[in-house]
Amino acid sequence: MEDLLLLHCSASYAPLSPMNFLKQAAKVCGDKVSIVYGTVGFSWRETHDRCLRIASALSQLGISSGDTVAALAPNIPALYELHFAVPMAGAVLSALNIRLDTATLAVILEKLEAKFIFIDNQYVHVVHEALEILSQKKGKQPFVVLIQEDDQATTLVANYEFASGSMKYNDLLGMGGTDFEIVKPKDDGDPISVNFTSGSTGEPKGVLYSHRAAYLNSLASVIRYDMRIAPVFLWTVDMFRCNGWCCTWAMAALGGTSICLRNVSAKVIFDSIHLHTVTHLCGAPAILNMIADAPACEQRPLPCKVHVIIAGVLSMSQVLKVEGLGFTVSYAYGMTEVLGPAIVRPWRADWNSRFSNEHKNDQFQVGLDNLVIEEVDVKEADSMKSVPRDGKTIGEIMFRGNTLMSGYLKNPKATQEAFKDGWYRTRDLGLMHPNGVIQLKDRAMDIIVSGGEIISTLEVEAVLLSHPKVLEAAVVGKHDDCLKEKPCAFVKLKEGYDASSVEIVKFCEEQLPDFMVPRIVVFGELPVNSTGKVQKFSLRLKANAIHNNRISPKNGCQRS
Repeated sequence: MEDLLLLHCSASYAPLSPMNFLKQAAKVCGDKVSIVYGTVGFSWRETHDRCLRIASALSQLGISSGDTVAALAPNIPALYELHFAVPMAGAVLSALNIRLDTATLAVILEKLEAKFIFIDNQYVHVVHEALEILSQKKGKQPFVVLIQEDDQATTLVANYEFASGSMKYNDLLGMGGTDFEIVKPKDDGDPISVNFTSGSTGEPKGVLYSHRAAYLNSLASVIRYDMRIAPVFLWTVDMFRCNGWCCTWAMAALGGTSICLRNVSAKVIFDSIHLHTVTHLCGAPAILNMIADAPACEQRPLPCKVHVIIAGVLSMSQVLKVEGLGFTVSYAYGMTEVLGPAIVRPWRADWNSRFSNEHKNDQFQVGLDNLVIEEVDVKEADSMKSVPRDGKTIGEIMFRGNTLMSGYLKNPKATQEAFKDGWYRTRDLGLMHPNGVIQLKDRAMDIIVSGGEIISTLEVEAVLLSHPKVLEAAVVGKHDDCLKEKPCAFVKLKEGYDASSVEIVKFCEEQLPDFMVPRIVVFGELPVNSTGKVQKFSLRLKANAIHNNRISPKNGCQRS
């Protein structure tokens, strides 16, 4: 038996890393198009060479294993290249949210202690102000690399000086060589990236991804999103969101083509599909709404099958519109800590009839697309026992497997809490149906208990979003002396539409049990954080102010 206990050797073992995908793509698909950005295009061989040059230059400038490199840029070729070039130099990439305000950005940069930061020309002023805040705190100042696309950029950035120095991306590219020997991770558990999520609390948390998890999740994404060899991916999901849901690396694994976009609109989506024969696009429900509400003059018959993967609460009416245009829609469930969407389910027109409840765009079944996830379960949080498969008993959705985060950056306490008892605790509540389908009910902090009845705010929001005049909706619990809580709805109407609270309440009454109907409807903008998540804690305060202070309709509250 001792003869079988062999040590790892280079012939039988190599650390798993998505960096390997790029080398293979350059070898197998060298002349095929890897990136298209406007009139600019690169082949996989060129992309590989460019990434090697950037990695080489970073190494020459002092980057070493374990250093952090930040980036603030939209979905442009440079940010895609950094997903390979930074780990090739042995460093850790942190692609930052381009919608961050200066104060939050300063807090994140202080946590990261990045040695370099790559900045797109459009966001130079934001980073400059954040670094000034960091300087006042005596924080580490990163070396700045400016990503510029035209001659006008030179004038724009000339007014800014950076304490640690700066240079242009193309100059950095010119420094490096293609003979650079990439720095492979000593262990595939080493970090490859840090992704920041604010979650529902608003506090920035750095989520660490390992080379191994990123590699495996990239391959899993190929199955989840029903990708084939050489797909054409339209970048409507931000690359700063879970490294573009790991599609940055997955596209290299398949030798596909990335259509990079600085800005996204319905016209851009339809034009890109026709120009490049796009096969896949992903994103938040806003992308679905963008397609569904596109003016008739912008909508065009699809030249091919286009998969749309959406993570978030879906509006049935919007899904029907988009499917009617020829798209294939799938609904995704996940979070930053599980490297983005972990479970993806194709939308089906008949799913409302499959269970007794009315709105089930929140159901998922674990299948072949989750081979790299060891287990997904719904458990009673204290006893850690699985809830009965009765479609009634609510528990916490939990994960464990090979494609979870390694932990939170510099926050061991939060990491221990998240992985308590050997499972990742999502803090999402759900139930298990007899056939193994998991139904998401709500976030633990958002669920409403009213007179002994449990109300899923997601289910109420799904009904509100199916109203033809509603663009966005959020539901929170409002204190009630008799029932403990009652649902209160906050609604943003589509541009050019008008509706009364009576109309909204009546619409809900036709589709929901009486106890789930929100009797107070507030119209206006919904407060969101930099990641686009609705700040429900803020809405709860507003809802309870309505209850306690009895705000009149003229102050923004409309009562039914």
